[in-house]
Amino acid sequence: MKTGFDQEADKKDPKGCLIYETHKNLKVIAIDVGGTEIKAAVFTGPKQGEVFRVKTLRAEGSKGITARVMKLVADLVALEPEAKAIGIALAGQINEETGVAEASENLYWDNVPFRDMIKAATGLPVGLGHDVRAGGLAEQTLGGLKGVENGLFLAIGTGIAGAMLIQGKLNSHKFGGEIGHLNVGSDRSCACGSSGCLETVATGPSIAQRYFEKSGIQVAGAAEVFEFSKSGDALAGQVWGDAVRSLSLALTSYISVLAPEVIVIGGGVSKAGEGLMGPLRANLESQLVWQKMPLIKASSLGDLATCIGASILAQNAYAAAKG
Repeated sequence: MKTGFDQEADKKDPKGCLIYETHKNLKVIAIDVGGTEIKAAVFTGPKQGEVFRVKTLRAEGSKGITARVMKLVADLVALEPEAKAIGIALAGQINEETGVAEASENLYWDNVPFRDMIKAATGLPVGLGHDVRAGGLAEQTLGGLKGVENGLFLAIGTGIAGAMLIQGKLNSHKFGGEIGHLNVGSDRSCACGSSGCLETVATGPSIAQRYFEKSGIQVAGAAEVFEFSKSGDALAGQVWGDAVRSLSLALTSYISVLAPEVIVIGGGVSKAGEGLMGPLRANLESQLVWQKMPLIKASSLGDLATCIGASILAQNAYAAAKG
């Protein structure tokens, strides 16, 4: 069957990644709606199928993105009619109790009742959550936060947010974890309406924009800036260094308040690997005095953490519907 994913997918990831051991034969659909990209996959119990990726197209606004998501839901249900539940994780201010995407400076939600809309369109149980908290759920279940009492999953992509693991429980407050809006002293206005936010200097788009302003060279994202910095481009090195220093300032505040044992870094910017983790550790070590230095590491789940988390939300929704 030809689907919108077949026509639009930018790339497809291989099948067969072992995920987790519950509901081994249950088919669910998982969708991750991020600021730059929408990822989706069918999971059969512990096995993740082919991952489909399409652009979010923020220029379409809330109504356009919502219609796009609903079209992709329909395509996936048609592609996998044996699916028993759907999990969807979205960026923005997400009310997990009501199933409503209330607001987002990047995706422009205006109280979109995604859970009810998807359930009405498909008749399937729907698990809905915040994209970063879903990523944190995946990390807690099978990734870098498994067995950790106090930790943080920090996603650095189009925006910056954290899933806060406190005394073994993930914080689920819709306003919680917005580390990207801690003031790090930048002189730049933020899309949230404030200024000085971490997101103005350390997201993928802000790193690319700052490099363009300094060099006049248009780049697609932070990855290019990082590569230029490695090749000796002084302006790229300055922009990358500013991003790392700002991240360390924000994390110093978090560490001082909540004392995480482990900080797992995910999102697109984390693809720099030790090019990010190394200088971030060094900056933190120079700033922390009495605080205990946490273990800093890249997510082993890569940019699929949220999609995996969405599959867990789907399994939970199926179990709840079955009583």
